Amino acid sequence: MNKVDYDRALYYTHRSEWDNLLILMVRTQDQFLSKKIEQFLHAYNFEHDYSVIEKKLYSLLRYIDHANELMEHEPCEIPMFSLS
Repeated sequence: MNKVDYDRALYYTHRSEWDNLLILMVRTQDQFLSKKIEQFLHAYNFEHDYSVIEKKLYSLLRYIDHANELMEHEPCEIPMFSLS
């Protein structure tokens, strides 16, 4: 899993950058994130009932939050910085 993907998904969703969110959906290695993005974008473009769009958006945001929490508890493989 790549934490940057979740940060990007959150940023693109917040800024309503649907084209970038679609590109992220295709490029991410996380299949669950890809599916959540796909479901949200499909609802956003084709659904007439706002409550369905809202439900899919909250589902995507909950998954991003869940994945970020999991990433905090995993040790980093690559250090963010080096003191040497």
